[in-house]
Amino acid sequence: MNKVMTRAQHHPATRPASRPGTRPPTRRDTRHDPRRPGATPPRARRADPPPAAPAQTRPPAEPLRVPPQTPRRPVGLPQPRPTDVFADRLLLVLSGQRPVHFMLRHTLGRAYDDLARLAESGPLRSPGPRPVVGDVGWYEPYPGAFEAFARIRTGDRLRAMAFRLERGADHRWRCTAVELDGPRGPRAQDDG
Repeated sequence: MNKVMTRAQHHPATRPASRPGTRPPTRRDTRHDPRRPGATPPRARRADPPPAAPAQTRPPAEPLRVPPQTPRRPVGLPQPRPTDVFADRLLLVLSGQRPVHFMLRHTLGRAYDDLARLAESGPLRSPGPRPVVGDVGWYEPYPGAFEAFARIRTGDRLRAMAFRLERGADHRWRCTAVELDGPRGPRAQDDG
């Protein structure tokens, strides 16, 4: 693999090699303190140029107009839905492109355990093309909650991922359940 370097190649901790007989660069903008022994006094400023003849006065021009500014975000692009964002995040973890703890602050309770169990087997890792989110659908059972599904495409193969999102008191979305390829298997009861 060839890398294209746009800057001079040298190690960050070393200086680039200089020509023999040349001095290293020095700072010329240092200030001189006259209280230090051996310090040179600051240079005298140049005299101001002599005043010129009075300038001819022009008639007042129209006020300057600022051209219209382009917005930083294009106006037509909507904010991505939390279902789309989480489908991408979950796909990154389940395909092995990100570690499970990438979702640690974006999941609650059992969802993190389920995600860790699913990611351990690497269900979306493939030697061929990378999996991509094909389509995302959702149902809003009540305000502040989404039950969503995503179609995951890997080459010719199509798989299903389902997840639930809930908005917390801090107005952040968190995943509270995740399944891949159908309902999860039986689970041991929690103590408590």
